[in-house]
Amino acid sequence: MANLRVGTSKGQHWLTVDGAQSVREALAETEARVPTACGGVGTCGACVVRVVSGQTNPPTAAECRKLSGEELARGLRLACQLRVGGDAEIEVEQGEKASSWASIPLEELPPGPGLRSAAGAARYGVAVDLGTTRIRVSLWDLAQGRRIASRSGPNPQEVFGADVLNRVSTAVNYPHRRPELTDLARGAILQAIGDILAQELGDSGVPPAELGRIVVVGNTAMLALLTGAGLPALLDPTQWQRAIEVSPMDPSAWQAEWHLGRAEILLPAPLAGFVGSDLLAAVVGTGLLEGPPGSLLVDVGTNTELALWDGSVLHVSSVPGGPAFEGAGLRFGAPAGPGAIAHVLPCPEGEGFICETFGGLPARGFCGSGLVDAVALLLGAGLLKPSGRFSRPAGPGGHPLDPAIPQSALSAGDVDTFQRAKAAQASAMEELLELAGLGWRDLRRLCVCGAFGRSLHVGHAQAVGLLPQVEEQRIELHGHAALVGCEWALLATDANAVLAAVASRARLVNLSLIPDWEDRYMAHLRLGPIPLESCRRVSP
Repeated sequence: MANLRVGTSKGQHWLTVDGAQSVREALAETEARVPTACGGVGTCGACVVRVVSGQTNPPTAAECRKLSGEELARGLRLACQLRVGGDAEIEVEQGEKASSWASIPLEELPPGPGLRSAAGAARYGVAVDLGTTRIRVSLWDLAQGRRIASRSGPNPQEVFGADVLNRVSTAVNYPHRRPELTDLARGAILQAIGDILAQELGDSGVPPAELGRIVVVGNTAMLALLTGAGLPALLDPTQWQRAIEVSPMDPSAWQAEWHLGRAEILLPAPLAGFVGSDLLAAVVGTGLLEGPPGSLLVDVGTNTELALWDGSVLHVSSVPGGPAFEGAGLRFGAPAGPGAIAHVLPCPEGEGFICETFGGLPARGFCGSGLVDAVALLLGAGLLKPSGRFSRPAGPGGHPLDPAIPQSALSAGDVDTFQRAKAAQASAMEELLELAGLGWRDLRRLCVCGAFGRSLHVGHAQAVGLLPQVEEQRIELHGHAALVGCEWALLATDANAVLAAVASRARLVNLSLIPDWEDRYMAHLRLGPIPLESCRRVSP
């Protein structure tokens, strides 16, 4: 990590930059954001900055084509090509307005399906993973089968509550608020698309007529809130295990409201009330059905969805994981983004802990991965008991992991919230395995998906009983699996058929109807490793 001082006409900014980041990526969420029209590959020459001091990489071939020798000698560089090897200072002549939409690092996304779509005469398409807390969007050149850029940003519906049931209840009980919830979600998607078009291709790079297809996946509640359809059924528990129709009631009028010309807007059908199309997309994105029997996918979030492949049947269920894994519902919580505590490390000098945030910014609170680290380290240090109680009084402000950072404090209520969420997930995994006639030792792949999975410390998750103690090489972290699966659907001739093929192999499991479910859940409330013998291999 290096410190970067950025001078602009509005003053000075100080950033912490990862050596793998380009300066353009580091500036993306600040007021010193620089314009670009080429997706950051150095062909437009729009993101010029001046290096004042510090160690940087030599000018790239792209820079030598766009900047003269005299300009390079004056320290002018392209921010998308510039990387710092230590503390440095740069100047930005004209920054752009900071955006809430951040580029998804290329290393977090696979290259793509390698398909070319024939989606009519339109050239471009958009894949959308509409999450409860985060929305992920990617723009594709359909003719070339190439991902142009991607974005991740907050779901503005959070103002109506972190829990989807709160949002659905508002939409059903206060019908005059329903259009507002719909407009917030649709507006955010359009804003993300606009951000990509402006930053990667220039403001007029893609006429609306050339945007031919938009595919949206999400949990069932989020899709219902987007279209306004199917909402009452989501408040009826008897409907949760059935398919719920979330298509817009008037598709032509609904599409016209998007103001995207001829764009075809597709919402592949979710599987049931609380098993959405995002889980089906994640199954596609991880290639779960191509894996061996004993392949388990866990999409961690406010509503945790699970899928276990036994070689012939995909056993699917969901549990209310609670908002803790999304950084909500905690005294000091934050979604996985700039300033969120993503990692907690033991202090190498002795007692105490070090809190690391996304982007190296001042701490705003714990996201899911940071919470797992904090609980595991407190448990390992004897400051937390397996029961979840602190071994000594934590004080009215909670127990601070770093006394210099008030937002690093955990309260007894935070630990209890975490225990409930992890118990729901662990018991659901165990129940699905037994129903399939498998045990913990039969797991061959364990795919942990969602923003939570992007930065999870596997050892810490195993130490507190969130994940089983199987060999670490069997555990895969997929931060954007649902978006990747949505991209496969976007590029397919029949987008709906891609996810329907997964749904046809699925068997829904209602855990609340299983007699020993409550006892199993209670057993997993304690903090500590999951005994591999707790899941008995039986005949299905």
